[in-house]
Amino acid sequence: MNPATPLIDAAVRDAQAMRSAGPDLLGLALMDARNRTLGWLTAFEGLRWAGELAGFDPPGWLAGQAGWFQERWIARFVQRARGAAADPGVPRLPSLEPRADAWFDPDASTRSQRWLAGALPAPAELQDYLAASLETTLALLDKAQPDDAGLHVFRLALMHEDRVGETLATLVQALDLSPERCQPLAARGLWPDLPSRSRRDAMWLPGQTVRLGAAPCGFSPDAETPAREVQVPEFEIDAQPVTWAQFVEFAGDGGYDDPRWWTPAGWDWLETSQRRAPRYVEQMGGGVLARRLGRLQRLPLAQGVVHVSAHEAAAWCQWAGRRLPAEAEWALAALVASARGFAWGDVLEWVGARAQAPSGLGHGPLGLGSLDTLPPAGGPPWRVLRGASAWGSPRLRHLQARRFAAPERDELFVGFRSCAV
Repeated sequence: MNPATPLIDAAVRDAQAMRSAGPDLLGLALMDARNRTLGWLTAFEGLRWAGELAGFDPPGWLAGQAGWFQERWIARFVQRARGAAADPGVPRLPSLEPRADAWFDPDASTRSQRWLAGALPAPAELQDYLAASLETTLALLDKAQPDDAGLHVFRLALMHEDRVGETLATLVQALDLSPERCQPLAARGLWPDLPSRSRRDAMWLPGQTVRLGAAPCGFSPDAETPAREVQVPEFEIDAQPVTWAQFVEFAGDGGYDDPRWWTPAGWDWLETSQRRAPRYVEQMGGGVLARRLGRLQRLPLAQGVVHVSAHEAAAWCQWAGRRLPAEAEWALAALVASARGFAWGDVLEWVGARAQAPSGLGHGPLGLGSLDTLPPAGGPPWRVLRGASAWGSPRLRHLQARRFAAPERDELFVGFRSCAV
């Protein structure tokens, strides 16, 4: 074995390194991302999509988005060499697959009708398209200028495909696929086994300034711009996300039946959804039984709670006499307190911040029905998510990573932690 191989593999999965990766490392990462996409796709082989699962996109369409996005922003984008300064509205060159736009255009107003009309590629056609689009991407990467502008769209495409993989993971869970389909995912290293963590005391941090957002060089997604410095007063924050053991106490104390703990919007959501436990949980008395990998499993109480909405997170905090962390508090703790036991990266985490839509060449209008979607203008406020999900690529585990989601989104691999009031 080449002794450098483990170092290369580690670099390809390193979130910080990939933000400034050169062409060679970036090419390896793009191939790794495509392998992950194809790995997730194997769980859906032979399934027919009838459109019966509201709020979710077909797996073939999601996987095809990886290739279509690469084409749209790289092979078909005449201003790709300008990077973030490019005009995203310029006309695109033709696709290598004449039907690609009909298959994968993410226009939310028409795509469900197209699916019902059968406007999705056959599995063999999808495989061919994904192979051809990646081959073209790698050929153009080989000719790209090796600076931030020249590599911007390639780094963007890499992050997008990693997000596609994470979205496919949510679909595996939502469809409750059979164990025979799910078990190979764990063998491929795609489905994680979350750690059980011994309870640690909350940590106190003195007031200081923290920088939020984009680095001065390398790749920064739109959601992380513009960079800013925030003065943070002293605060106390949980060393780890809230666990099932803690959440069971809330449910057992009638937390889902008492409007005192819920915001008005949260109580409306609760009455509409009829939720009495986090999504996919079937029992919370005497332990937590939830659907995982196609079967009912007893979850370790020392694992972090997952699949909770922002409404549930806020209700738990109100019940516990605590609050969700401010975004700057979460970011500061992750930056300076990881060596002291601040654990993150198991699940995405709700924080007490409302989303503001960024602008520019980025992730907004992708129509994935996922974390890439921007808040609709004039609609209810969305929330910010920090951290990273263990179901996603390690490349997404970046200290500045920032997502947006509507507060009712509980199909995501998301939890939360709390701060002292």
